[in-house]
Amino acid sequence: MREDGGVTDNGRLVLAGAPIGQAGDASPRLRDALESADVVAAEDTRRLRRLAAELGAEIGGRVVSYYDANESGRAAELLAALQEGRTVLVITDAGMPGVSDPGYRLTHLAVEAGITVTSLPGPSAVTTALAVSGLPSDRFCFEGFPPRKPGERARRLAALAAEERTMVFFEAPHRLAAALEAMAEAFGPDRPAAVCRELTKTYEEVRRGGLGELAEWAAGGVRGEITVVVAGRVHDAAPPSIEELVEEVARREEAGTSRKQAIVDVAKGAGVPKRVLYDAVHQV
Repeated sequence: MREDGGVTDNGRLVLAGAPIGQAGDASPRLRDALESADVVAAEDTRRLRRLAAELGAEIGGRVVSYYDANESGRAAELLAALQEGRTVLVITDAGMPGVSDPGYRLTHLAVEAGITVTSLPGPSAVTTALAVSGLPSDRFCFEGFPPRKPGERARRLAALAAEERTMVFFEAPHRLAAALEAMAEAFGPDRPAAVCRELTKTYEEVRRGGLGELAEWAAGGVRGEITVVVAGRVHDAAPPSIEELVEEVARREEAGTSRKQAIVDVAKGAGVPKRVLYDAVHQV
């Protein structure tokens, strides 16, 4: 914002990474950006003001809420501000906007409108968990939150069974045990994984082990912000036999998946023709 109260000639969208636990992890650039932006769109305005106070920043522009429930409508309003030449800063409760948090819709609209989009890098639970997991980090993929419904979750994970890259997931603490059980079912109970809880905070904890072991641990109840890192499939191991695949189809049927869907998911995960597995299942 200019000292005379006017705006710059060209609007600019700034995606600001917020600390995931410790305010001290924020950069001086974030403090300066909070003070200079014309509009600050925050996932939680109360958390924003608390963070600003901890950083010693005085927010100079207009503060608006920007969260999941109002993202679609608010994005149009923020785009209008950008087209008027204003600087709009988007900040979420933790981590980068757009990464399982509000930000994508506005970024997409801004890009389409030819608005300058830039980022203030900051801490990320995705890369932090990956770094401390002890699992391969040269190639990885971020899968966000698994579906909540058991059937949809099983299908999504089955589609990832052959994934060779390390996988990173977010999950709510009350759904963690069920998610780990589903992962153990899809990837095998011995697949190496790490559950990262409350990263960078006072009660930070990283649990490492096989998915089956971690599912048993989580059954006792877990609190806090959760990031799960799962090793990719190692194809040097002997591929499962057709008999083992038939048994896997049967297990999924018992868990409530239809036979047709179970055959599709297992065949895709194992990299075998669906017809081959279909015939084997119906010969039993």
